[in-house]
Amino acid sequence: MSLYESQIEDRRYGVEERFLQANNRKLNTDFGYPNNTIKTSKYNAFNFLPLNLFEQFQRLANAYFLILLFLQFIPQISSLAWYTTVIPLVVVLSITGVKDAIDDVKRHQSDNQVNNRSVLKLMNGRLEEDKWMNVQVGDIIKLKNDQPVTADLLLLSSSEPFSLTYIETADLDGETNLKVKQAISITSEMEDNLKLLSAFDGEVRCDLPNNKLDKFSGTLTYKGKRYFLDHDKLLLRGCIIRNTDWCYGLVIYTGPDTKLMQNSGKSTFKRTQIDHLMNVLVLWIFLFLVAMCAFLAIGQGIWENQKGYHFQVFLPWEDYVSSSVVSAILTFWSYFIVLNTMVPISLYVSVEIIRLGNSYYINWDRKMFYAPKNTPAQARTTTLNEELGQVKYVFSDKTGTLTQNIMTFNKCSISGKLYGYSYDKNGRKVSASKRDKVDFSYNKLADPKFSFYDKTLVEAVKRGDHWVHLFFLSLSLCHTVMSEEKVEGELVYQAQSPDEGALVTAARNLGFVFRSRTSETITMVEMGETRVYQLLAILDFSNVRKRMSVIVLTPENRVMLFCKGADTVICELLHPSCTSLSDVTMEHLDDFASEGLRTLMVAYRELDHEYFKSWSKKHSEAYLSLENRENKLSLVYEEIEKDLMLLGATAIEDKLQDKVPETIITLRKATTKIWILTGDKQETAVNIAYSCNILEDEMDGVFTVKGKDSETIRQELRTARGKMKPESLLESDPINIYLTEKPKMPFRIPEEEPNGNYGLIINGYSLAYALEGNLEVELLRTACMCKGVICCRMTPLQKAQVVQLVKRYKKVVTLAIGDGANDVSMIKAAHIGVGISGQEGMQAMLNSDFAFSQFHYLQRLLLVHGRWSYNRMCKFLSYFFYKNFAFTLVHFWYAFFNGFSAQTVYDTWFITCYNLIYTSLPVLGMSLFDQDVNETWSQRFPELYEPGQHNLYFNKKEFMKCLVHGIYSSFVLFFVPMGTIYDSERNDGRDLSDFQSFSLIVQTTLIWVVTVQIALKITYWTMISHFFIWGSLGVYFCILFFLYSDGLCVLFPSIFHFLGVARNVMNQPQMWLCLILSVVLCMVPVIGYQFLKPLFWPLSVDKVFGRIRHCMKHPLSPPVRVRMKHPSSRRSAYAFSHKQGFGALIVSGKTEKFKIAKKSK
Repeated sequence: MSLYESQIEDRRYGVEERFLQANNRKLNTDFGYPNNTIKTSKYNAFNFLPLNLFEQFQRLANAYFLILLFLQFIPQISSLAWYTTVIPLVVVLSITGVKDAIDDVKRHQSDNQVNNRSVLKLMNGRLEEDKWMNVQVGDIIKLKNDQPVTADLLLLSSSEPFSLTYIETADLDGETNLKVKQAISITSEMEDNLKLLSAFDGEVRCDLPNNKLDKFSGTLTYKGKRYFLDHDKLLLRGCIIRNTDWCYGLVIYTGPDTKLMQNSGKSTFKRTQIDHLMNVLVLWIFLFLVAMCAFLAIGQGIWENQKGYHFQVFLPWEDYVSSSVVSAILTFWSYFIVLNTMVPISLYVSVEIIRLGNSYYINWDRKMFYAPKNTPAQARTTTLNEELGQVKYVFSDKTGTLTQNIMTFNKCSISGKLYGYSYDKNGRKVSASKRDKVDFSYNKLADPKFSFYDKTLVEAVKRGDHWVHLFFLSLSLCHTVMSEEKVEGELVYQAQSPDEGALVTAARNLGFVFRSRTSETITMVEMGETRVYQLLAILDFSNVRKRMSVIVLTPENRVMLFCKGADTVICELLHPSCTSLSDVTMEHLDDFASEGLRTLMVAYRELDHEYFKSWSKKHSEAYLSLENRENKLSLVYEEIEKDLMLLGATAIEDKLQDKVPETIITLRKATTKIWILTGDKQETAVNIAYSCNILEDEMDGVFTVKGKDSETIRQELRTARGKMKPESLLESDPINIYLTEKPKMPFRIPEEEPNGNYGLIINGYSLAYALEGNLEVELLRTACMCKGVICCRMTPLQKAQVVQLVKRYKKVVTLAIGDGANDVSMIKAAHIGVGISGQEGMQAMLNSDFAFSQFHYLQRLLLVHGRWSYNRMCKFLSYFFYKNFAFTLVHFWYAFFNGFSAQTVYDTWFITCYNLIYTSLPVLGMSLFDQDVNETWSQRFPELYEPGQHNLYFNKKEFMKCLVHGIYSSFVLFFVPMGTIYDSERNDGRDLSDFQSFSLIVQTTLIWVVTVQIALKITYWTMISHFFIWGSLGVYFCILFFLYSDGLCVLFPSIFHFLGVARNVMNQPQMWLCLILSVVLCMVPVIGYQFLKPLFWPLSVDKVFGRIRHCMKHPLSPPVRVRMKHPSSRRSAYAFSHKQGFGALIVSGKTEKFKIAKKSK
């Protein structure tokens, strides 16, 4: 049966698998597999306009103005020209559309850069260079060393013995240690023979595309035989080939089907909480507007019925008005148009301009510019600025985000003596900036990039200190590092973990050079002398053992066991004679741990030949055992790893990025919760968490969830929650009562306060169960009570799921920050995504909303730019709604005096220019330049950030205050001028109470009131502020005299009606009396409220502002940085970054390059 027929048959019976055949494009094309093109952009040339307009009209205000536009085309009800709505609407849509297009063009450029990379593809018996996007399922491609993997490939053969291929998976899981893949024997025999590879027609059946990075199963059928395929045979897109000259692979999954893309998540249109709130408020305003229009329409119907009907001789009804009811209905829509400025379209133009301006501040910030890489901070989107001031949860990757992804040998303790510190002539420690690096030029095989500063250690090596030599000999022998020497004297180490690489490199520079290895020997260069050690056994590292050992036969015919591992384990294996040395070394380890260094203990044992032979026989039996092999080996290992003699300890620095601990402490003071979501192993993640103060030894407890099934995990979570808040387990707990009622989604779980400071650690396996429907609320409640949360061994999709969990049940703003492709999904899932341009490519940055080069810039982004943006936006919205309520509602009061005829109070030109010119500059000036405190105080007092997290400065309550304030001001603005000019006369005896004079007085008073109001709101006065605010008044009067000038009114009498009104009214004392009285009446309640609010309704930040004012009068000295010493309850911060070692691979001989076998072919 053919492959195609087989698939048809399987589909008939519901079998879901992927089928493909190597080198058969025609057949594979029939299955409809996608090509290798990736797409992170949202639009293309054809769908941009409809899709972007659809997204924009999701804003209710835009939809509202579209409806309003259609109404204005109906002459019977239109009281304003149609273009007064069309032009602002088109401007708003165009500005937003252009901005969205620019953002998407950048995504297209990124996609094109990736899709157009070149790869060698096997076509018609020869290798041809082609683009990544043209690769298809079933193709065979060739990859070279340091080249990224094009698609998900089945490894066929490689340059290494037994077709081994070494890969780095940092972009997938955040781990920098090397992993090894191996081809099956039937394909490895093809090596790089293009004839054999071209003739290869194997058929593959495997899983459908999925997001499980560590799962793959399938079968290869070739030459009538079936071979099992698993994850160890698969090279995933996003990996990088290392230490392998070349390899060939068969393409299994392409483009969107690859596991990397399956984990990347979808691009969503992110909108801020204020956007959502504005939608609700627009709906409220719309309902309020309808209610007002209905009220006024009813009033008009009553007036027409009682007075207008009998007044038709003077004011005849239009032909289409047959009754007072029809007149009322038409009046309803007329008022709907007149009062539309309750939500002016300029609101959204102004919001976009403010966001754009605040985005440029981020781009221009020199304090967020990273000089070593010449990289500025970048606001890649301009729609989320104010939400930076509301972040409650920060989800951070570890590798490359908190750390520099660099391991360095920092200090060591040898035979009770501490090395790694430098001292001056007076015996005082010298800071790092003043120390001189040790010169290793005497060692021709030294690594030039290695740095060390303690010259006493080098002197000890040179004078032949026995214990120092034995210590570094142990480090140079006890490892699974691979060595490469393509150029004489230039060694390249490929380590499975960066920790091991750092230790072997340190031994190399100090004179104990690991040069090469075979399955049976290790070649060393010790102090310039070449020595060969016989490798007798490798007792490999595992997460359970937490140590590794090697047994070697020295050139002097001595059998030596060298061991390194976690101090908690090694201490139990030491000979009793080492007790005093162990105590001293443990003190040194405490010092290392307090500095956040990753530590290992180093020990040795000399073995008797006869004892080793008997042990070796037991080891062989255990190794060949078919049942319980791992347990038997472990018991055999324990038999020989005892009575060890302690040599010392190493301290490796997993270098944190600059100022990471300080940044996290500051963000904590801002009541921001920080979670680490990493693909790295638990011990490494926990050590980094302690180093950067996410977890602290002073915590009341750190809970570890490690259950293997749902019930165990539930019990662990409830036990932790019971300790943090015992009453949360009672049925009487309010949240438990709420949850038992099974509320409809989405529902919000309020914040719960624990009785102390706690931390939580959970791994990816347990998390998979905890994220299921019946456990996710338990997980969330427990985690959110903790001060620090560490999730390790996570897949990229799990990172996104954790972020979405918090978003779903908590009414908070979330921020995700990472630097690798494995962080893209959580960056997309969070409200705000921040990408760090680091060691792991550009994928995170290209999918982010904000990007920069150092984690500590996050502090400035949130506490300075974010807080300012939020405060400015809140001030802008409260003022903008107020000034438009005050402006629009004057028409409501006027309706009672004009027979509800929908006549406007103001001149048409004033209505046109009010938001566009007269009040635009002051509000933009405040929204772009205002600061309640400067950047120094913003970071010195992180508590100022808290109001944004609870959205205290603009919410529904604040909106209602704006509405009440606007109603009051409109009342004053109408009735004070009305009372002032009622039955009043000019100086020359003429009547002053005409409509045009009244209109001019009202609009002039309105401009003064809203200008003084914004002056009271501004806290940071500059020349620009003064120019914008007082200059806008000058602009108003200039335009006023121009529009009401004799020349314009004579030239265009149908457009300009207010001939000479400005000149005649401005010189009357009643006008200025009215203006002063109205301003005083409108401002007194505002000033009184601002004075009384801190006294009767204080916020927590009011006390902070008081402290700042005190500090400004009595300056404080800068805070002294004190290194925190951790207490003696140490954690096991051992320096192994991998789950399982390369030991079995080395001793099996597969790493040797069998040249003889190759020559015979």
